[in-house]
Amino acid sequence: MAVIPLIPIFHKFNKLFFENTLTINQEPIVKIKWSDNRLRTTAGFYKRIKTKGTIQSEIILSKPVLANSELQNIHSTLCHEMIHAWIDRILNINEIHGINFISKMEQINLQQNNFKVTIKHNFPVLRKELKYVGVCLNCGNQYLYRKRMKNIACKKCCNLFFNGLWNKKCLIIFD
Repeated sequence: MAVIPLIPIFHKFNKLFFENTLTINQEPIVKIKWSDNRLRTTAGFYKRIKTKGTIQSEIILSKPVLANSELQNIHSTLCHEMIHAWIDRILNINEIHGINFISKMEQINLQQNNFKVTIKHNFPVLRKELKYVGVCLNCGNQYLYRKRMKNIACKKCCNLFFNGLWNKKCLIIFD
């Protein structure tokens, strides 16, 4: 399926599931757009930016992940991100997949059966292979990574010896 316009779907879902709270004078309070071709590891995301006291937010759906996907996957992902926007912008609550999210998700899923909103998707996503080995200086455990990282520490050691705080004794070093 080719990339489809998202705004008409947004307005439909806003009316059906969010009592038109995500618009002011029929204009979305959140930008809705397709990603460029770089967003390859997630189906979409909601982003909030506060600059000079003004809140701006956007929903971005992944063109590489969803462009050739079934329509119900696009609907599910858009609705998922709209729940994030509703919780943030309307309820003014800072949560990810908490009680408000789950409650709204369940309500939407009961209201219709064309698609299912979930917390995680199972769409095919191409991942880079784990090709770098990092070793904890403290315990010697090895961890696989997609890229070399700087200033990361072994969570196990930090939790065990430093009350969960980052400590340079637990640094993970790459060859």
